[in-house]
Amino acid sequence: MKGADAYDEGGPEAWPSEFDIAKWALFVAVQNGRWVGGAAVAVDAPGIYILHGRDDVVALWDLRVDPEIRRSGVGTRLFGYAADWTRDQGYKQLRIETQNVNVPACRFYAARGCELGVVDRFFYEGHPEVGHEVMLAWHLDLD
Repeated sequence: MKGADAYDEGGPEAWPSEFDIAKWALFVAVQNGRWVGGAAVAVDAPGIYILHGRDDVVALWDLRVDPEIRRSGVGTRLFGYAADWTRDQGYKQLRIETQNVNVPACRFYAARGCELGVVDRFFYEGHPEVGHEVMLAWHLDLD
């Protein structure tokens, strides 16, 4: 199982080579002058499967909190900022991809009003390291 903190495809540094991130929203949490978390909302990203090509939906592409301060409310605040920004921009829905092996993330999104919309047992098929995982797509309706 991959670690929830691992960046399988190179992380944020790789995003500009994969996507046009000019419209993306990036949120950073700083505590005592130190970066402790961040969130990225992917906008106008046709390569992101969970958007299904819709232009009224965006993806919470990444949300991370330093393991030392998890469960302190930072993730909840980042999620709230991302959802509020998405709503303020006029988007109808925020979608989030997780995996069945990331139970803490699933609990986190469910506790914030997200609903499980897609379960795809074969989404990662052909990727030996994660082929056994199930893709879960959560959504938060914003209207």
